[in-house]
Amino acid sequence: MLEDKQARLEGLKGELAELRVSLDYDKLEEKHDQLRAEMSKPGFWDDSSRAQQISKEASALKDMMESFDRLEERLEEIEVLIELGQEEDDDSVTEEIKDKLQGLEEDIEELELKVVMDGEYDQNSALLSINPGAGGIDSQDWAEMLLRMYNRWAEKKDYQIETLEFMAGEEAGIKSVTLQINGPYAYGYLKAEKGVHRMVRVSPFDSSGRRHTSFASVEVLPEIEDDIDIDIEKNDLKIETYRASGAGGQHVNTTDSAVRITHQPTGIVVQCQSLRSQHKNRQKAMQILKAKLFDYMKEKQAEKLSEIRGEKKDISWGSQIRSYFFDPYQLIKDHRTNLEINNIEAVMDGELDPLIEAYLKETKRG
Repeated sequence: MLEDKQARLEGLKGELAELRVSLDYDKLEEKHDQLRAEMSKPGFWDDSSRAQQISKEASALKDMMESFDRLEERLEEIEVLIELGQEEDDDSVTEEIKDKLQGLEEDIEELELKVVMDGEYDQNSALLSINPGAGGIDSQDWAEMLLRMYNRWAEKKDYQIETLEFMAGEEAGIKSVTLQINGPYAYGYLKAEKGVHRMVRVSPFDSSGRRHTSFASVEVLPEIEDDIDIDIEKNDLKIETYRASGAGGQHVNTTDSAVRITHQPTGIVVQCQSLRSQHKNRQKAMQILKAKLFDYMKEKQAEKLSEIRGEKKDISWGSQIRSYFFDPYQLIKDHRTNLEINNIEAVMDGELDPLIEAYLKETKRG
């Protein structure tokens, strides 16, 4: 029994060695030391914006190195446990070693994924919006099912969830919702969810018991700093106020505190109703607008490059990324990775990580 655990430990030791190379640990350490030296210079905080950026980068590097160091320490502890078990011919420690190996394996996989998430904003919190497509009440119900799925996923990750905008459907489901999901790497994970999600099921709203196909769009943006350089002309904005409402259509308050901003040149519309004052909702709506305009400009740039290169690619917002079959069989298929999962209940209950991880690893290989 202990021989099996020893073999598994050797495998994990090899994975950690590869992870150290992927991290380029020595360079991380060198970069961190350089940043710390710069932070200790007199007048470092004179330029507060730059100082905060450097501090944030130094903190991220430190967290990454400490995460790796803890994995190495845990591996050494397990190695000692196995040696003690072998010396004393004691199999009673087998279950403890098994649990520790399982935990170590999972945490190595998690850090491997964070190494993959090396985009500029991958460490940031995320703004996630869900909108039903054509299909009436079924699509609105599907949008609400997705909302529950993402809420459950975020709770499992210990992320904080803030509902910035919510519009209920007349009969069931939702017309639109925007969440802010706060926590490290929330955007890095959730960017895998951007696109169109398709559901096939027997509609509970169809008295004839027919199968319906429903669609919902998921948009994911990083939360970006307020000081990001996005040129927005005041004359380009149409700003409206209205009374905030919650689930079921009830009014959350009796004043016009909710804010809707339309950027007229692009047609981008953002809303915020989660905060108590109109002023704060307006500030948050402008932050969301900046993030959307930033993403819009990146997409336009990518489209232009594709035209120059003669490439033809689907715009991610309009592409179907995943299908969820509830009838006649239960199956989830991700069309980008071809990963198929039969346990649809677990996924709808927030077990999204296998789908997210497969996509992130696939894009890294690509």
